[in-house]
This record gives sequence, C-alpha cells and structure tokens, in this order.
Amino acid sequence: MSHYTAVITGGSKGIGADLAQRLLERGYRVISIARGKPEWEAEGCEHIEADLLDPASVAAVAADISARHDVTHLVHNAGLIWPNLIEEAKPEDITGLAQLHLGSALTLLQAFLPAMKERGFGRVMFNASRAALGAPTRTAYSASKAGMIGMARTWALELAPHGITVNVVAPGPVQTDNFWGIIPKESEREAELAKRIPVGRLGQVEDVTNAFLFFCDPANSFVTGQTLFVCGGSSIGTLTL
Repeated sequence: MSHYTAVITGGSKGIGADLAQRLLERGYRVISIARGKPEWEAEGCEHIEADLLDPASVAAVAADISARHDVTHLVHNAGLIWPNLIEEAKPEDITGLAQLHLGSALTLLQAFLPAMKERGFGRVMFNASRAALGAPTRTAYSASKAGMIGMARTWALELAPHGITVNVVAPGPVQTDNFWGIIPKESEREAELAKRIPVGRLGQVEDVTNAFLFFCDPANSFVTGQTLFVCGGSSIGTLTL
C-alpha cells in the first residue's frame, strides 16, 4: 500500500469513482465522501456518506477522517448544477452551491492541512467546469465554479512554500449523470452538441480523470494555481448547452 491517502468527494460514481479506482491501482488508499451509497466497492477504499450541503455534516466527516488518516491528496469533485434562467434563479441557489463547491472544500482542507504541512507535501484539486466562463441557465453554478478557480489560486500562493500544490480541472460537456440530467441521453440534442465541440465529440469520464492523475502525481510539483480546461476546445469558442 502506498503512503498516499486521497480523499475524493463525489467518489461514489462518475468521474470521482473512476479516479478513485485508478488511484487504487496505483497503490493509494482512497476515502470517498458522497451523499448516496456507492455504485462500487474495492479493497483499499472507504466510502463515507455525508451531505456536503450541510456544514455540520462536513465538519463531522472532516474531523473523523483527519483523526484516523494523514491525508495527502484532496480532490473536491462533488457537484450539482441546479440550472435556472435568471427569472427563476434564487439567492439561496447561490448560497447552497457556494457551500457545496467552496465551503465544504475549505472545511475539509483545514482538517487535512496540518498533516500535509508536517509532511511537506500535498495535492489539492478541484473539479470546476467550463461553465465558469459563463453558460446559459447557470447563474449559481457558474458563479460557484468560477469561485473555485479564484480560491484555488489563493490557496496555491499560500501553500506553495509547504510543498502543497493546488490546481483545477475544468471539464466541458462530459457524459455523466449530471450531464444527462440536463441533456437527454442519446438524444438529438446530445448529438448536435457533440458536433459543435471543436474536436467533434463529447467528453468521457477518462478524459477528466487523466487530467486529475497528472495533478495528483508527486513528480508534478512545479505546477500550481493552474486551471486545465478538459473541454475539447469548447473553452475557446462559443458553446450553448
């Protein structure tokens, strides 16, 4: 077993599950935090159920994990979209997604940071979105995902002297349950969207996981505060979902 311990939020399915399994293959210990029961099990992975929309729940799980493990990698992957046109958007949408996408990450990192600093090593990663650049019906989602980028850059500056890197992966349209919650699976709309992406296809879970694995690697210590768009070129063009 590796001496690396990775905590992945939203590790029960989709991108988080794929990353967890690929880190397990590399000898990591993995702890998944998710609101629902996992869709998979594997030796070396602990699944913890917690609602990251609830600050008290996050604080409890953060204290529990930090008391039992010296966490080296934090991947904040959990997310919700809550799409609404401006007329239907509510301030509480922004508050809720800010807690999920930003506040919960802060609580978790604060719990794990002492061990990372003592070791002189850490890897912190966010799963943001191409929507941070703006997308229709994404008032709360775009705001909180853009906030991830700013927060990651701030953390990168503060933590660089301690051997801790902080980076962001920002996927474009990727075929996951969140995506299919907006775009019907195997629909004409899905096919048309794929055609509008410069590379001519939608993203796959593995495309995003590959980027996270780069940032996870202890050898990549000279890259911090960066946002990598894994979007098939959609971040440099106009894309309407």
